[in-house]
Amino acid sequence: MVVIGILIALQINTWNEDRKAQKQETAILKQLRVEFESNLKQLDEKIRSKQELMNSAIQLFKYIDEPSLRNKDSINYHLGRTIPYSTFDPIVNDLASSGNLRLIRNDTLKQLLSFWTTEIVQVQEDDASWKTYRNELYIPFLISHYQLRTIRTKATRSNVLGKYLIEDDDVTSEPAEDIGLTSHPEDFNALLDQPDFEDHLERCYTTNQFANTQSLILRKRIVEIIDILNREIKGD
Repeated sequence: MVVIGILIALQINTWNEDRKAQKQETAILKQLRVEFESNLKQLDEKIRSKQELMNSAIQLFKYIDEPSLRNKDSINYHLGRTIPYSTFDPIVNDLASSGNLRLIRNDTLKQLLSFWTTEIVQVQEDDASWKTYRNELYIPFLISHYQLRTIRTKATRSNVLGKYLIEDDDVTSEPAEDIGLTSHPEDFNALLDQPDFEDHLERCYTTNQFANTQSLILRKRIVEIIDILNREIKGD
């Protein structure tokens, strides 16, 4: 009887521990779903921003190739859209270091989560590549051959730069100051006819296109993770 009592007590204790682990797993899964849905929303915004930048680069190529199509306002607008850079700064829940990865029973999900922190590195490196090129080469070139004041103002008035800001409902930010248009001569023809400008646009387009390709691969991974999370949560 004593042995039977001990076995029953051990069974009850094991059952309680399993229930506790399942509750912990469900809580982790729900938190992960919130985090990855937020990551997906941010990544989609960055993909759209890069696509807009690439579209403007394509339009400027057309102005280079067909001078009769050139329009100063349009050129300034599209120049403004080639200047920003976007970054992907996802929520990273490092379950491996916390020891909570062991609580997840789905092996596929566990594997995807264990690779998550390394998979975002490539996307972030590609973002940083354009940022470095922009700061060190592209903007200095524009400063030497054009007037950034007008470009900045056009971008501000059309809210080109607004989408690159971090959204925070708890922070009220003042609208960007309108710094006006330059009074210095702006020879957009000289800029578009400068051979180096075409090369900078090529870097602008190609670098961001590659970054978007990497981002789309990562997007598929996020969607896959969210789908598994939904099934696991529903199953509980």
